[in-house]
Amino acid sequence: MRLSIVVPALDEAAAIATTLAALAPWRAQGHEVIVVDGGSRDGTPALAAPHADRVLASAPGRARQMNTGAAAAQGDVLLFLHADTRLPAAAAAAVTRALQGGADWGRFDVRIEGSSSWFPLIAALMNLRSRLTGIATGDQALFVRSTLFRRLGGYAELPLMEDIELSRRLRALGRPACLRQQVLTSGRRWETRGVWRTVWLMWRLRWRYWRGTPAEVLARAWR
Repeated sequence: MRLSIVVPALDEAAAIATTLAALAPWRAQGHEVIVVDGGSRDGTPALAAPHADRVLASAPGRARQMNTGAAAAQGDVLLFLHADTRLPAAAAAAVTRALQGGADWGRFDVRIEGSSSWFPLIAALMNLRSRLTGIATGDQALFVRSTLFRRLGGYAELPLMEDIELSRRLRALGRPACLRQQVLTSGRRWETRGVWRTVWLMWRLRWRYWRGTPAEVLARAWR
């Protein structure tokens, strides 16, 4: 199976080169890396170019950017990776095993990088919630068969909750493969906003989304 790793980015100069450099072994194995820039003003595309097979431009919006990358991808499997998240070394083999075992989509467990002593607990709760609900978030590096993603029409171009919305459609067709291997994601948004303040806001927004609040309203609250 050939994987296409799609990385949406916007002003990620501080993290993009490190994230992409870690994917060099994947490219050496024949997998492709596609970065989709949403209008960065900090030189992100130039920093990404030496480490990616393609760097595309798109209107801003994570869902729109990921759809742009998916449309250009040539792999059998799409893996959506945040620009501040790093995959474990054996991730490609783990994805292949999961799909060959009958899954059509899945995600990784997450570990949060940062100084807060609360991060291990927060990550454990995120992973448990995902395993119980069958819902994957973008931090968990969602992967899906390309044919299925395109048949479903890709991500809904929402300003927030696009990962949850797609997970709900995918879950209706089958449970995700919940891989125990951990991706490492930056804890910067928690540290910037305040760890528990951010956790409380994220849970509250998800609750409002389940209750039917439009994503546009939630996006304003997030900002």
